[in-house]
Amino acid sequence: MGQNIILNNLEIEHKIKRIAYQIYETFIDEKEIVIAGIASNGFVFAKKIATELERISTLNVVLCEVFISKKNVNAPILTSLSKENYENKGMVLVDDVLNSGTTLIYGVKHFLDVPLKKLKTAVLVDRNHKKYPVKADFKGISLSTSLLEHVQVVFDEKGDYAYLS
Repeated sequence: MGQNIILNNLEIEHKIKRIAYQIYETFIDEKEIVIAGIASNGFVFAKKIATELERISTLNVVLCEVFISKKNVNAPILTSLSKENYENKGMVLVDDVLNSGTTLIYGVKHFLDVPLKKLKTAVLVDRNHKKYPVKADFKGISLSTSLLEHVQVVFDEKGDYAYLS
């Protein structure tokens, strides 16, 4: 089975800008927002959103990397920031692809143990094959794919793209 490009570099740039504006509209009353990206591609996507947010808004954007074991979601979740750094703040949890929802829902569960003003989720690609009742508040594209198909996002210096295989 070959690769079908579903998003090219320019399209991903447009999605990032649109998501950044949506986040800004949602958190317009805040002075500071935490963008928490799930390692590794989710964090790369989060950095791109944070860069755009800093360009278009007056929000102080704090980046946080979230380490979730995709093989053992019950393993402790680690973050690059201490809980005090995101307590009582607005937060967006970011991942590149929302497949079954397992990673995102365990990430949300982790942050629910801390008082937050508001918690939203953002993904570049939403596959619509969820095992859990989790949704992306901000998404670049929704795809109805078969369970046998795989979505991969590539962030590369030569150009970002997402493909279906």
